[in-house]
This record gives sequence, C-alpha cells and structure tokens, in this order.
Amino acid sequence: PAEPTLVLRLKFLNDTERLARVRPGDTVGALKRTYFPGQEQQVRLIYQGQLLRDDAQSLAGLHLGHLSVLHCHLSPPSTAPTAPGTPGPRSPAPAALGVGSLALPLFVLLLALLWYLQLQHRHVFTATATTCLAGLTLLVTFVAFAMYRR
Repeated sequence: PAEPTLVLRLKFLNDTERLARVRPGDTVGALKRTYFPGQEQQVRLIYQGQLLRDDAQSLAGLHLGHLSVLHCHLSPPSTAPTAPGTPGPRSPAPAALGVGSLALPLFVLLLALLWYLQLQHRHVFTATATTCLAGLTLLVTFVAFAMYRR
C-alpha cells in the first residue's frame, strides 16, 4: 500500500506560505532538500516553538497533521571560513571622503582662523562682527557634538 501524503504549510517571516506535499516517513533533511534546494544550511524549520535541528528525524516522529504549520526562517548564506594563511574574501574598500565629511573640519578651521584674526587685529572687527563670530562658533560646536555623538 502507498504511504499517505501530508500537506504541510510552510510559513515564512513575511507571512507568505507554501504548501509542501510530504510522506510521514520523510525526514526533516529530505523536506529541506526538496523545498529548499541548495539552501539546506540556511533554512531553519520551527514546529510548535521547537527548532527542528535533527535532519534525520522523521516527520512522523514530530506527529505532524494535515495542514500543520512549519515556520521557516531563511538566513543569508554565510561565507566559508578560510584556513589560516590563505587569503580570505577582500574587505570592502573604505568609503571615499565626500564633501559632507570634510565640511565640519573646514568650518572649524575657518572659525579658528577668524578667531586668530579677531585677536590679532581687533581694530578691524566691530562688536557686531565679534558677536556674529561667537554665535557662529556656538552653532558649529553644537553641530559637531550632534554629529559625533552618534
């Protein structure tokens, strides 16, 4: 006699579902190979809150019923560890310096130059110019602390 088939609901984290036709004698590993070919190592199956770790366990041993729900989690593929002394995957190149990353240091340098000039040549700076310079210095200080506080 032919072994009866079960229909299982494979439910993913994004709430999508797939139906899987299996036999009770099939193993967890066979289910992974059939419905996730090439991704067997990345898929995690969960039934009634328990992670199904043993790929040799039969589905009958889990007491699955018709339309039972198996929650599926697909993790991204991991890179294989390399042996010591062999070159591994290249690390990403550092991000290029953009104008945005240089703006704050340039403003600080400009403010330092203006303060130097204000101290060396007071007769050129009016009270309004000195007040504006002090306000601009406070603004740049707050921006600098806000940016580098993260």
